[in-house]
Amino acid sequence: MLPVLGVLIVFMFVNSRKRQKQMKAEQEEKATKTVPGAKVLLQGGLYGTIVAYDPENLDEPALVEIAPGTVIEVHSQAILRVVEPTVAEETDAADETDAADAVVQAPSIETAEETRARLERDADDK
Repeated sequence: MLPVLGVLIVFMFVNSRKRQKQMKAEQEEKATKTVPGAKVLLQGGLYGTIVAYDPENLDEPALVEIAPGTVIEVHSQAILRVVEPTVAEETDAADETDAADAVVQAPSIETAEETRARLERDADDK
């Protein structure tokens, strides 16, 4: 009976170490993808775009835009995951030429200081 117990304890130890390594790798991947402009899913089920995020100081709240002009502060741990954009398959050759001719402008990304200053100005105006 004692050898069976020993085998179970070793199995649990090996399994927990494997899971810890996997979780650490997921956290590192999330940290590298969490940059301003990235679409994220929050713990509460809200989707938004990161406006400001400081990966060095995790106590500093992240600023997430959940609607145009609506920026909220969330704890950095409230960011569940970075949402990968889905690529739509194009079935038509005409669609491909239209897409190639289209000019896409990326939204300008504010720094954390610019966003806070803008939010303070908006609050003062009200």
